[in-house]
Amino acid sequence: SVDCSFSRGICDWKQDIDDDFDWNPADRDRGGGYYMAVPAFVGHKNDVGRLELLLTDLKPKSSYCLIFSYRLAGERVGKLRVFLANKKTASVWEENKGKDERWRTGKIELVQGAETNNSVIFETERGKGKTGEIGVDNVILISGLCPED
Repeated sequence: SVDCSFSRGICDWKQDIDDDFDWNPADRDRGGGYYMAVPAFVGHKNDVGRLELLLTDLKPKSSYCLIFSYRLAGERVGKLRVFLANKKTASVWEENKGKDERWRTGKIELVQGAETNNSVIFETERGKGKTGEIGVDNVILISGLCPED
């Protein structure tokens, strides 16, 4: 498994330079490192910020599970989407409202064909809200299909 949490930095994360704003590190409550976040007051409605995880050495014709923690805190804070680099047109995962401020777990199956995915893109789109944030942390890639809860 590959652990791509932001406190350790063993994975290759890149900010998109053609988007509207950057993701920034934010301290976790009660210590314990940091996560990446986009505060609600950054940018304008419908602006997007993209953070790309470069994946290397994935085997063709294999299955992987991408597991990550996320939260959408605040009213009308926006959307969080996940794209695979070889399918940039449609998101493979999307969430647009948080029920509360809690962290939740997202899971995405990555099934490699002859062409392997070489990156995963976390995109946030600004909503109307002025308070809160969208955050991502603890991104883990394991081989095989995603486990049931």
